[in-house]
Amino acid sequence: MQGTSSNKLSNEHSTALVLLNTRIIGGYKSVKEMVKADAESPWGNQFGFLHVSLPELNTNFESCNPLGFVWKAKKLILRKRNSRAVFLTGQLLEGLRKYRGPEVTAKYIHSTLKNSSMTISNLIGPVERMALADHPVKSLYFMVVGVPQSLTITMVSYMGKLKVAIGTEKDFIDPQKFKSCIDDAFQMMLKAAHEIS
Repeated sequence: MQGTSSNKLSNEHSTALVLLNTRIIGGYKSVKEMVKADAESPWGNQFGFLHVSLPELNTNFESCNPLGFVWKAKKLILRKRNSRAVFLTGQLLEGLRKYRGPEVTAKYIHSTLKNSSMTISNLIGPVERMALADHPVKSLYFMVVGVPQSLTITMVSYMGKLKVAIGTEKDFIDPQKFKSCIDDAFQMMLKAAHEIS
């Protein structure tokens, strides 16, 4: 945003919406077990979300501490993730679904999504190779589509390898410039990590 020629964009504040799984996972559960009325881990999406304000990067890139930025963001997300707000949000969504129906719940979620600039979500994927119709799956990723954010980042692990997928709003974010910014950020973090070690 700071690299654009638009003064409006370079001065905007951004908020990330972090989606968190609130499902109680105590091991593998079959679908038959999950659809029971008193299931410990019921079938369906069980999630909450939290808003994280994205700090603005100094205009002097050389003086910034990229690893400090990452550690600060991680600390903030862990603190917010363990707050009651995530579970209250999950209960609110479940209450809306039960008493007002899925359409009202979907409208509430969409209105929350509209008030954020980006979404970050991840899944813990299978540790063993999967197959579809006896065809082995070499790799996989997922993407949340049709959301009103300008930027969506999703991550999934599969057989010990992490896949990161990034979606940008068409005609709003230049994909090549964004890729270049991501590459620069990773290089800054790598350089800072090498200097520490």
